[in-house]
Amino acid sequence: MPPRPMNDEEVLSEMNKMVTFIKQEALEKAREIRVKADEEFAIEKAKLVKQEQQAIDAQFEKKRKGAEVAQKIAQSNLTNKSRLKLLQRREEQLQELFSIARTSILTFAEDEGRYSQFLEGAVVQGFLQLMETRVTLHAREQDVDIMQKAGEAAADSYAHISGREVSFKLETTLSKDCAGGVKLVSSSRRITIDNTLDERLRLLEDKMLPKIRRDLFGPNENRRFYT
Repeated sequence: MPPRPMNDEEVLSEMNKMVTFIKQEALEKAREIRVKADEEFAIEKAKLVKQEQQAIDAQFEKKRKGAEVAQKIAQSNLTNKSRLKLLQRREEQLQELFSIARTSILTFAEDEGRYSQFLEGAVVQGFLQLMETRVTLHAREQDVDIMQKAGEAAADSYAHISGREVSFKLETTLSKDCAGGVKLVSSSRRITIDNTLDERLRLLEDKMLPKIRRDLFGPNENRRFYT
């Protein structure tokens, strides 16, 4: 028996069911799309936020390091400036001390006894270094007499020590500004021994400078070894 044809009400009811089903499917699909879109949006948003945060952190770190470097440079400049100022003041004190010493040797030649003894010793030392038969002595013009006597006494001492004879010629070539003393020149004029008071003081300054620094300012913490 063939199925009975549906009447209008039945057809309408079936259509309403189909429409309801389609609408339900559409709503479910729309909800799925919305949920997926929300999830993708949330993921993308989190990604963008993270990237932005990383960029901000990187910029902050860069600025922080830049500030630290600037601070270190400023501290280093301040430390160097203070150190240079201290070194300059110390150098001024040393030069003041050396200036006092230079002033003192200017009056040394005024003590004829001590000065004559120094000249004789300086000439003997020079004779022994040169070990020649003829030597030229260079002295100040005002020291001619005392230098002549000191040279003769030194020649006798040299002969007694070395068993050799030596003669000398005296020339007044040292400057009047020189504190005193003598220069000995070999016969070939190739060797000069500077035994002036000025040179002796200069050598003493160089030799004693490290000790003077330690005595005045204490050990240098930046140096492990001292000479």
